[in-house]
Amino acid sequence: MPLDFVQSLGDGLHVIDTGFHRSLFDASFLIVEDGHAAFVDTGTNFAVPRLLAALADLGLAPEAVDFVIPTHVHLDHAGGVGLLMQSLPRARVLVHPRGARHMVDPSQLFQGALAVYGADEMARSYGTLVPVDASRVQATDDGMVVALAGRPLRFIDTPGHARHHHCIWDERTRGWFTGDTFGLSYREFDTANGPWILPTSTPVQFDPDALRASVRRLLEAEPQWMYLTHFGRVGDVARLAGSLGEQLDAMVALALRLKDAPARHEALKAGMAALYRAQLQRHGVAAIEDGLAGLALDIELNAQGLAVWLDRDKA
Repeated sequence: MPLDFVQSLGDGLHVIDTGFHRSLFDASFLIVEDGHAAFVDTGTNFAVPRLLAALADLGLAPEAVDFVIPTHVHLDHAGGVGLLMQSLPRARVLVHPRGARHMVDPSQLFQGALAVYGADEMARSYGTLVPVDASRVQATDDGMVVALAGRPLRFIDTPGHARHHHCIWDERTRGWFTGDTFGLSYREFDTANGPWILPTSTPVQFDPDALRASVRRLLEAEPQWMYLTHFGRVGDVARLAGSLGEQLDAMVALALRLKDAPARHEALKAGMAALYRAQLQRHGVAAIEDGLAGLALDIELNAQGLAVWLDRDKA
């Protein structure tokens, strides 16, 4: 019986719903080639049973996994890496050089998240982070290519959302695994006009100029698909890139306008909600207020990230 949290995209590519927060919110991708496999992003510790079940459902042993590849080390993308690696005896972690030390010693990641979410939420949503032995961690280089059973996967440095972010090019499908660089696109907002997308300015390393440059690098490959951790595969890349750029400009303008506003955080959230409401209406989404309620976490984190960016000169 097929697993209801796994979807096959063809060409040996599968998207796994990690179950983080809600359905169709957080994805891990499983690439399979000639009996070998790689995971791109893992979700949290609580996603690991799903990832291993997906592997088994495809008739693959844990020894078949060559690579575990977090796009960056935020916990919804990499929180489960250490625990997963305990079940994958042959795998190596391929991680951005700025993130490698956090895979070997995740204590700083944990403490940073603990300060934001508190102990109860950390236990409920993330669990205890598991370190990876340094001998199993490989830092990537910009332009580096690894072969998954002969299938080339190319890495490029893509700062903007975070400085420890890389994206991975799959020549077979002409698609990028984008992590958060190419924004967020939730399937409940799909309409006859196609998918809707929004940028993510999650704290603490948001840099709009770097993000624009990273998106331009992605587009230079003329991709057919983008594989988003939040959530799944999207096409219509040129239109989405244009929308992403327009919204990024609008978010930055909003932030600069509110830089010295009283109750700035709440004003940023209200401004972004108004921006998204207009976007969703234009896109033809029917249940707009329900949609905005579903974006509450993203609005909160985007407001936090914009605030850190506004105050960058004070650090």
